Amino acid sequence: MKKWSGGVLIGSLFMLLILRYAVMKNPIGETQFSVPIVLNSTMPLESLQDAVPPTIQTQEYANNQVISAHKLVSGLFRKRNFTREAQSSLLTWSRMKDLVSYSQGLPNAVVAIREARVAWKNLTDVFEKVKNGSSIHEVKGKQCPNFLNRINVTGHGDSGYNLSIPCGLVQGSSITIIGIPNGLLGEFQIELTGESLPEEPDPPIILHYNVRLQGDKLTDSPVIVQNTWTTADDWGEEERCPSPDPSDNKKVDELNQCNEMVGGGDGLKVMESESSYSSLRSSMPRNRSGAVRYFPFKQGYLSVMTLRVGEEGIQMTVDGKHITSFAIREVNLEPWLVSEVKISGNLELISILASGLPTSEGLDNTVDIEALRSIPLPLHHPLDLFMGVFSTANNFRRRMAVRRAWMQYHAVKNGAVAVRFFVGLHKNHRVNEELWSEVQTYGDIQLMPFVDYYSLLTWKTIAICIFGTEVVSAKYVMKTDDDAFVRVDELLASLNRTNVTNGLLYGLINYEAIPHRSPDSKWYISMEEWPEYIYPPWAHGPGYVVSHDIAKAVAKRHKGHLKMFKLEDVAMGIWIAEMVKDGGLRVSYVNEPRVYNEGCIEGYVVAHYQNPREMLCLWQKVKDGSIAKCCEDDE
Repeated sequence: MKKWSGGVLIGSLFMLLILRYAVMKNPIGETQFSVPIVLNSTMPLESLQDAVPPTIQTQEYANNQVISAHKLVSGLFRKRNFTREAQSSLLTWSRMKDLVSYSQGLPNAVVAIREARVAWKNLTDVFEKVKNGSSIHEVKGKQCPNFLNRINVTGHGDSGYNLSIPCGLVQGSSITIIGIPNGLLGEFQIELTGESLPEEPDPPIILHYNVRLQGDKLTDSPVIVQNTWTTADDWGEEERCPSPDPSDNKKVDELNQCNEMVGGGDGLKVMESESSYSSLRSSMPRNRSGAVRYFPFKQGYLSVMTLRVGEEGIQMTVDGKHITSFAIREVNLEPWLVSEVKISGNLELISILASGLPTSEGLDNTVDIEALRSIPLPLHHPLDLFMGVFSTANNFRRRMAVRRAWMQYHAVKNGAVAVRFFVGLHKNHRVNEELWSEVQTYGDIQLMPFVDYYSLLTWKTIAICIFGTEVVSAKYVMKTDDDAFVRVDELLASLNRTNVTNGLLYGLINYEAIPHRSPDSKWYISMEEWPEYIYPPWAHGPGYVVSHDIAKAVAKRHKGHLKMFKLEDVAMGIWIAEMVKDGGLRVSYVNEPRVYNEGCIEGYVVAHYQNPREMLCLWQKVKDGSIAKCCEDDE
């Protein structure tokens, strides 16, 4: 014991000598032993950079790494010689330097800034090559493809087959795999993996889909296991189909996590021929209602499997029948991050098809570019309404549909209303390069200095308020989504009828919302994040409007005086409640049920969840009859 104590004493003295040497060696402002930054600090980043370089300590880094705030944002805000169109896309970018100082409460915030630094450097390297004489097409290579097909993919063995997904997945993307389960074990895996980072060489597994025809440690019957994996959190909680607890069958995109028809039994698969099916029917297990149960895979029989990305998760169909659903679990496990499909195990792979992939519209094929370009707006230009649209980098087609649809309203084209898409960077360099071409072409995108994650939408809300009050000066400021159709004419008329120009929150108001306390929910909120039983009144995200004074207060107070809350629409309600409490704001909550949150209703002001085809259909109906009819309605 005494020997151990002496060793500690010697070691401590040695560390003190090293520390003293480091302090003497480095002048103040260069020492690596800097004081940690306090998250939510009101000190602007410029001041921090002039003093001792701060550090950020965050739970998002394993091994308690300490990162310099100056290093974290270095390169993101350096002035560059961009074109006028490019500079116009960074009007809010330069006003968001302080984000790193108040990242607490937003999962993946520091990671998103760190990843953006890498993505921005890669993108600006392309600028330099173009400036030095290279063609942008030479630098970029091929565009993001909409369709990938690999036919007669045989002979890969247990080592597996990998298909690169160049620009990620979006809602509606699908991966179809045709193969025959084989081998002694009858076990195969399909994995959707993300981008790897230099400090995390093993990429995250966004979906691990494991078919075990011979069962496993928990069952002798065939089973499907779904899961995720990350370096930080290792494997998540397994989701099994059939589930050990049939009553715990959650819904994902209104589909069961496990189809109730799926059962283990003796592993017999329903045959395609009627006679084979009849002969097996009596021996097959049944569910509680008496319906026949079956397992969708059988050794030696062809299977057609399709993974499709939905709003809330990823669905799997086998031979045209829905089998499983898997909810998106974490912000760093979203489909847009998928970069590869990996297939391995006892599956004789025949073909693989990826369709509905995100792709930009080639400029050579766009005949109406001039009609789609935004009107340049001088700084502090007065507007009746500014509309900020949430979009992600690879949602090219959604933005094009919005440009061709409700951005063609007269009020938008004549400059009374301005619309801008607020888009974060992507981890994939090809997506960013396509996005940059779009920025230069249409002039309606505001780039964000972070990589897009669902939990960081609150930062975009702040950016919209900054643009609507500091870049331009709008009477009203609106937030909407790129899958929402907005009847701009009726929205303006409705706002005028309210006759409220100060303290306004307009939209589909929720007065008694209770936080989701289940960790399985996409909108899960812990007691630490929000300890109260209900939220203050808030308006649903597909389309809400605030008056200029509220937007201005958000823009001014965002540097450390706003609670950073990961549900952006609820966050606006929280901020307004804080303004009422702190500053005596008199707020008018104007409920508009025609801001429809779940699709389309006749007479809508905002229709949510509209895909690009539906968006153009709604616009055609407006042009034909100036009426708000949904596309599924009878003519």
